[in-house]
Amino acid sequence: MNFRYLFIVLVSLIFQSRSNAQEMDQGFGYLENGEFAAAKDFFSEILENYPDNKTARLCYARAVGLLDDPSKANDLFSELLKEYPGDLEIQLNYAESLLWNKNYKEAEVYYRELVKKNPDNFGALLGYANTLSNLKEYEQALSLINKSLEVSPQNPNAMLSRKYIRLGYANQFLTNRDYETAIRYLDENLGENEQDQESLLNKANVYLIQKNGAGAREVYEKLALTKNDSILAFNGISLSYHIDGDEKEALKYAEKAYELSGSSSNNERVLDAEERYIQALTWNRKFSQAEDLIAKLKQKYPGESRILALEASMGMYTGEFRNSIENYKSILAQDSASFDGNLGIANAYFANSEIIKAKNAAERTLEYYTNQQDAQQFLTKLNNTYRPLLEENISYSFDNGDNEAVASTTRLVLPLSTKLQVSGAYTFRETMNSNSDLEATSNQFNLAARYRWSPGLMLRANAGFVKANSSQTEYTNAVGEIAAGLKPFVRDDLEIGYRRDIQDFNAELLNRQIAGNHFFLNNNYSTRYGLGWYLQYLHTEQSDDNTRDLLFTSFYYSFLKKPVLKGGLNYQFIQFKNQVPTIYFSPEQFHATEIFLNFLSNDPDSRISYDLTAATGFQFIEDDEKQGTYRLQGKFGYNISDRFIAGIYGNHSNIASATAAGFTYTEFGINLKWNFTKAPIFKY
Repeated sequence: MNFRYLFIVLVSLIFQSRSNAQEMDQGFGYLENGEFAAAKDFFSEILENYPDNKTARLCYARAVGLLDDPSKANDLFSELLKEYPGDLEIQLNYAESLLWNKNYKEAEVYYRELVKKNPDNFGALLGYANTLSNLKEYEQALSLINKSLEVSPQNPNAMLSRKYIRLGYANQFLTNRDYETAIRYLDENLGENEQDQESLLNKANVYLIQKNGAGAREVYEKLALTKNDSILAFNGISLSYHIDGDEKEALKYAEKAYELSGSSSNNERVLDAEERYIQALTWNRKFSQAEDLIAKLKQKYPGESRILALEASMGMYTGEFRNSIENYKSILAQDSASFDGNLGIANAYFANSEIIKAKNAAERTLEYYTNQQDAQQFLTKLNNTYRPLLEENISYSFDNGDNEAVASTTRLVLPLSTKLQVSGAYTFRETMNSNSDLEATSNQFNLAARYRWSPGLMLRANAGFVKANSSQTEYTNAVGEIAAGLKPFVRDDLEIGYRRDIQDFNAELLNRQIAGNHFFLNNNYSTRYGLGWYLQYLHTEQSDDNTRDLLFTSFYYSFLKKPVLKGGLNYQFIQFKNQVPTIYFSPEQFHATEIFLNFLSNDPDSRISYDLTAATGFQFIEDDEKQGTYRLQGKFGYNISDRFIAGIYGNHSNIASATAAGFTYTEFGINLKWNFTKAPIFKY
């Protein structure tokens, strides 16, 4: 709040009380025009000749306080009060000096008494309202400022104070998520001045927080009156389209603002436009252009934290999280309370799997910005990640070889720390073949652990056993897996490991007790521009003395980010040492190629989720003619609450490698996930 609003009121009192007004008119003019250094010198000279002149002493104290020494001004007013106890003019100036010194609580007590004794004094009412506003007691402040306007209708200083009180009150409601009330107080300001820029910007911000891009755009359009205001408006419209997920429109308006800024002399607006343009380039994956501009701006604005934030943000988009962390550290070295620095580094630490540091940074953000929505949502996401989980999956499958199977898997996941997670699973599977009348059941128990050794190394292992029963056999066999997940370099994920399982697709395979020992490698590399390459290789040694080699590779491109639309080309190669086609699919050579599309939801605010895949291509089995293939997969989920998700899924394929017996295959099922505690079971 600008406490100089009281000046005109107080000067009018001074005019009434001074005895030599004409001699001091020039000094009053200096005070009114904000020329405090000149006013200080002027009244200092007056006091050399008239050291006891109350008006000159009072004006000198005001000039000193408003110039650079509010503490000294308070002392000078205190001396005057000792000499003139009960003088309302001096009391009002003394009270205002408490505000200059940010002694708001002391000022509140003092103004309360002044208003009690002088309930209709405009200066006392205005000062008290401003004091309460600084204490964020907006309801009472608004009541007092309205009363001051009854005493002095349409007074410009009181009108200005009321505007800022409403802005503060609206922000308080915004912080408490009461968006409708926040907008109501902003609209009251706009009812008095429909072009008030601060109220319009605050209203647009409320809409952005609500993710109401259209509402924000409607507000920003009202701002585009002058060149500099148009830069501001276009920047805001660009952000609103980004909120709506329309990155092309966001870039279009960012370019408009950037072009306008080329002829602007307002340095702040120019930097705003440059900043938004780089952000929009980043949103549209035009990273080379963004990097070139950032390099130029680093020379133009050396050490500017906003440029560091742009570089950090781009690192988050390109997967260079360590670079982002270093940039955010540089921002915080300049300003430890920086919102972008604190919440930005929290997100960067999280992306880099440094969870404790991420949590500390988010909590530090809330220390500076109470109830800040993004920081609170981040901490909620963090806690949700480490809540215990109980999952149930029930499925039914069949193929055109008369095989059917019913399966149920129950899994319990217990995160014990941000690094260690243990889990247990039980799977029951019943298979049958209506043609051969073979039936078999299997019961599998697993215990597993996963440990995050470092940001670039994840270790996981599980061990268990399968107990199989049929009319022909009964046996128990060990199963398990051990693997290491690595990040050899930026945007690359590599996993290598060993897995042992039992072939349980149908009753015939279960009866034969065929165990597979798989040595595998999975690698996924994604570029900054949406292109990616996935590679999988498995070498399998089977207990029936057969061996298998499987190679799968996929080149894909992400067309959309929200929702995700991904497409590409897949290739698969399989070979077996021995061919036993009457038992299971085991060609000497198998090749398959397909094109695919994957449509995936990624809206964290939506209760509905989906993952749809369609693929078609050709397969070549040994020397046979090529065969057309297709593959359909779909998953749908619904968040019944923030702790319970229900889903259904289905798969249908005629690719030979999709099943152990080489038949057309169909599966569908339901999936239930329940986080049975509200928070993690460990402290961190």
